[in-house]
Amino acid sequence: MKIGLFFGSFNPIHMGHLIIANYMANHTDLDKVWLVVSPHNPLKEKKDLIHVYDRLEMAKLAIEKAENIEVSDVELRLPQPSYTIDTLTHLKDIYPEHNFVLIMGSDNLRTLNKWKNYELILRDYQIFVYPRPEYDGGELAKHPSVTITDTPLMELSSTFIRKSIHDKKDVRFFIPDNVFDFIDSKGLYS
Repeated sequence: MKIGLFFGSFNPIHMGHLIIANYMANHTDLDKVWLVVSPHNPLKEKKDLIHVYDRLEMAKLAIEKAENIEVSDVELRLPQPSYTIDTLTHLKDIYPEHNFVLIMGSDNLRTLNKWKNYELILRDYQIFVYPRPEYDGGELAKHPSVTITDTPLMELSSTFIRKSIHDKKDVRFFIPDNVFDFIDSKGLYS
């Protein structure tokens, strides 16, 4: 089975994430997409992150009715900080029958050379890239392991959602209803 791994903090998960995951699961040769909830991206600030189990629950709520999309908590069981290469190696050990493909935005592709063992990722894994506003993917976009997809361009961000909730703005059409209800019931981001 060919599995796309879409890593993220999902802080919170929003419609942009779901559109990307749905596109990858249904408009590429992937059999499934796993949303891999990351406890903490080593290249990002930790201060704005809510508890990882709340982020995991929101991801599960968001994909309740989705076909070919699942949520993975694999990084919660690995040493921190979680590095993509370590997670990929761990998953390959557990599921040798699967072919794993990394899903990332063109903004992340531009900084892939800062990732731990990025050369191994490029050597051993295919990377499906979705476009991000104002990022072309840089030199690595031409690498043979990289496939630039026609995923719809998303300008929605978790930062925007968090700020909107904090400022008491309505975010109902930016996140699934059940995720909105979860955030509201727990008073997250306010």
